[in-house]
Amino acid sequence: MEQLIDYILQFGTLNKNQIELVLDKTTITDLPKDAYFAEAGKSFKHRGFILEGVLRICYYNNQGEEITKYFIEENHFIANPYDEEHISEYIQAATDCKLLIFSSKDWKELSDTIIDWESIINKIYRKAMMEKMDRRSSLVSEDATTRYLSFLEKFPTLINRIPLSYVASYLGMTQSSLSRIRKNIR
Repeated sequence: MEQLIDYILQFGTLNKNQIELVLDKTTITDLPKDAYFAEAGKSFKHRGFILEGVLRICYYNNQGEEITKYFIEENHFIANPYDEEHISEYIQAATDCKLLIFSSKDWKELSDTIIDWESIINKIYRKAMMEKMDRRSSLVSEDATTRYLSFLEKFPTLINRIPLSYVASYLGMTQSSLSRIRKNIR
């Protein structure tokens, strides 16, 4: 739980009572590999903070192929910024995960009780969006080998933790192409 508080304090200050309130509003949940944290077409109102593991955001294209859009690692929040809307993607555990969960009711109580809570959360969302854009932008214009090398640079701890099929999907290539690239780099 210290991870959560350390992370939040990067974006603002909380006093001891506020920290205790935040911790009181969390529930620890284990999410086994391949289980869904949220599913497309369904409501997703709770928030999570990843203590251990990796989540992936994925969807199915018009041909029914599963496409990995993004990975979220430890010490990051996962939330739907549009509470009232159903999500269009799946959020799945790429590894066994341990999460701290906030219900919508508890999240609202934090927002109503802690004066700077919304400011802190907005800073966290902005940072997450910038990271997402930075990690995805290079994938558009680079060749396959460069995309893989960029992936290793931007996600240095993931390659040995998640299935290569997820990495290949994220990079927009087949698993056999990824295997050839990996073989040529060694």
